[in-house]
Amino acid sequence: MPHPLRVPRVNNNDDVVTVVELKVGPGDIVEPGQLVGAVETDKSVLEVQAERGGHVLAVVAELGAQAAVGSVLLWLGDHPDEPVPEADAALVQAAAGAPGRPTAGARARLKALGLRAEQVPAAAARLTEADIDTWLVSQGAAAPGGAPAGSAPRTPAAAAERAPGAAGVFETLSPEEHGMLATVLWHRDHAVPGYIELEYDPQPWDAWAKGFADRHRLLMPPLMPLMAWRLVELAAQQPRLNAAIVGERRYRYTEVNLGFTVQAGATLYLAVVRDAARLDAAGFVDALGALQRRALAHRLGSAELTGATIAFTSMARWQVSRHVPILPPHTGLIVAHSAPRATGRAVLGATYDHRLLSGADVVQLLQALAQPPQPPQPTEGAAA
Repeated sequence: MPHPLRVPRVNNNDDVVTVVELKVGPGDIVEPGQLVGAVETDKSVLEVQAERGGHVLAVVAELGAQAAVGSVLLWLGDHPDEPVPEADAALVQAAAGAPGRPTAGARARLKALGLRAEQVPAAAARLTEADIDTWLVSQGAAAPGGAPAGSAPRTPAAAAERAPGAAGVFETLSPEEHGMLATVLWHRDHAVPGYIELEYDPQPWDAWAKGFADRHRLLMPPLMPLMAWRLVELAAQQPRLNAAIVGERRYRYTEVNLGFTVQAGATLYLAVVRDAARLDAAGFVDALGALQRRALAHRLGSAELTGATIAFTSMARWQVSRHVPILPPHTGLIVAHSAPRATGRAVLGATYDHRLLSGADVVQLLQALAQPPQPPQPTEGAAA
């Protein structure tokens, strides 16, 4: 007799999950308690174990697809040639659902912002908080902390401008270009930007990055990722740096999400390493490298393009010795790394929100960032 293994519930608020792993296929034999796959919501991942042993007759769910809680994930049989029952039509239909149905977190966010779910496009079958952040940025509205309930998102001022007095035609911006427009408008309309730079001796950092590459057998010293990782460390130690101004209050982030600029052809991405402070230097270099590869292939997901709390950018590869970046929305600081000047001194600069940070705050950060991490001190009594 065929036995269904059904999609489990991850939490009480989500009726639909995403199938992120399938470890078995038709014809396989599984044992009770064997791991057969995994499902996730926008909050957590749950491994799925076989409740009983048997032959896998069919796998109903598709990898990467949405599945309703309680729908059939796969069928197990006592014999390999048993017929497979038809799928539960009602549950399959529920899995498809109406596009954009919000998760519990997204519902709360929509309520706080005074928005309706149908106003915000969803990247997948469920509308998530990341989708809301992406849409808010595209509209030039505030994302972290939200807007007062009942307020409407602000339309970018540029949309109301008249055509210039010379012949031409209007062209629709690409999603990436529209995101850049929203970023520039936020920088102009909300932040009070300042800029500070200082010169420093690049030799200690170059030596530190080379030593790191030698220890980890890398082909090239990952200087920029290591400096970005150091920025994450400093932001974790100094929470004022990892914050934004929302209204007339400081919004202090509980995680350090490092935004790192990646130029992919004509597109400039701000790829985001989320909760970067949990990673050591090697883990961060690996995570950022994977992000950069996905960015160059234009395969970043919405969660990898939103939520930056602090940022790092470099134009040293083009031998630029000075550039003044704009602030990504809802950040207080972006560090700019530039190429060494004719004197051999390299340059670190920072654009910062003067509503949040003072010039002294930024100078102290840049002075700390100009030096690589110090090696751990030997413990007392250790052999010389």
